[in-house]
Amino acid sequence: MKIKTLLGFCLLFFISCGSFQQKADFPVVANVQLNKTLLAVSIVADSLNVPWDIQLIDDHQIMFTEIAGNISKLDLNTGSVKHLYSVADVYHKRTLGLLGMCLSPDFKENPYVYISYTTKNSAGIFSKLVRLTYNGDTLGNPVTLHTIPGSTGHNGSRVTFSKDGKLLWATGDAASDTFAQDSTSLNGKILRMNPDGSVPNDNPIRGSLVYAWGFRNMQGLTVSNKGKIYTSEHGDAIEDEVNLIKPLHNYGWPQIEGIHDLPSEIAIAEKSPRTEPIRSWTPVIAPAGLQYYNSSAIPEWQNSLLLVTLKSQSFRVLKLNAYEEKIEQEQVFFSKHFGRLRAVAVAANGDVFLATSNQDWNPQPGFPKNDDDKILKLSPAKNAVHKPLRAEDQETIGANTSGAALYKAYCESCHKENGQGVSNTFPPLSGAEQTLGSPEQLLRIVLDGLSGQITVKGKTYDQHMPAFNFLKDEEIAKILTYIRSSFGNKAGAISVTDVTKARR
Repeated sequence: MKIKTLLGFCLLFFISCGSFQQKADFPVVANVQLNKTLLAVSIVADSLNVPWDIQLIDDHQIMFTEIAGNISKLDLNTGSVKHLYSVADVYHKRTLGLLGMCLSPDFKENPYVYISYTTKNSAGIFSKLVRLTYNGDTLGNPVTLHTIPGSTGHNGSRVTFSKDGKLLWATGDAASDTFAQDSTSLNGKILRMNPDGSVPNDNPIRGSLVYAWGFRNMQGLTVSNKGKIYTSEHGDAIEDEVNLIKPLHNYGWPQIEGIHDLPSEIAIAEKSPRTEPIRSWTPVIAPAGLQYYNSSAIPEWQNSLLLVTLKSQSFRVLKLNAYEEKIEQEQVFFSKHFGRLRAVAVAANGDVFLATSNQDWNPQPGFPKNDDDKILKLSPAKNAVHKPLRAEDQETIGANTSGAALYKAYCESCHKENGQGVSNTFPPLSGAEQTLGSPEQLLRIVLDGLSGQITVKGKTYDQHMPAFNFLKDEEIAKILTYIRSSFGNKAGAISVTDVTKARR
């Protein structure tokens, strides 16, 4: 009787003092079956505004950025979200805004949070690297470490720490034709610095932050247990990449894309060494966040790079060799299941967290859902609640690939499944004068690309379109014939001969 009374008193005490909190019950929305391990996929946060980066504070708290400028933390015990900070001078438009974030490796002793974001003033657009101080309930005391040129795209901006305690900043080329190959520019680079932003004495170029160069638009940055540095990067129309970063190495952009397989690229690399990616993709997949995984919680994924993608809307596991210098296997999960995936993080216990990006500027068919965007947790499970998903077969492009399949691989991400494009961003193909007009005009657009303003059906668009001249004549003919006869269009076919003549 005394024990029951004492327990009842203690329970009442904890409730009255606000110390008793109900454990969050996160819904399991999918299961994944690996070789031996069963995973549960649960939603730990929803209704977010494009969470761009996620970082683990400790074993029960996540800090995340949202592209419009907010930083919040999520309590994994209760499911509660607390706003920590709003970036006052953030400039958000399309891909611009509050982007990468990382925490000091010794966060308890030095509670610093590093963020990368775009800002705009009368002089133009810039990318800023800023250090904030965390006190448990808020973030504050912003200190600007660096400001570099920015642009309407290609701002890169992942940040992380190397194993030797140096801060790494992956910067974009700011849509410049020269920055990436200019070793005196800080754009299109991996920058290495001390935690206060100063240049380390042991940097490969004395007095410079530049560690490696020749990059277009890096979207992922991670470091392995052995200290190897990896990035994921958007190509133009071809050759998305994962790179193994080494000091003083030149990764080729814009002179070389991806593997050195063209005569012009081979000639450049023979005169001045360039480093090839350890993995590249054509058609492109739009790789985003990247994290190294080596936990025993999911043994099938040990010594792997975990990659999330935007265009292919997938989560990929890239198995490394023992030396961590080559990718030996690639597995693909969740294609179009959760939509665009932007960020990935790994907890100390081996749980994996993913952030969707369906509220962003380029939504894909069927998205956003009413509760987008979300943070998902992948963790080992004993029993399946849903029919388990498995690794998927990868689509390939071959000689017999149809025009519809080629359109899906190369064009659909921007111009959409129905050919309607994205309002004010990507022009429609349905009923467009450029689609229905002379084959010569359409061929010039596809072979040469577009830059600058273009008027389509009375509306002005100003979004760069890369050249697709890397495609075979047969592939271009199939795609353009498909476009001219789909989406309500009724224009004549374009032949292989038409494409061949247009190349001359």
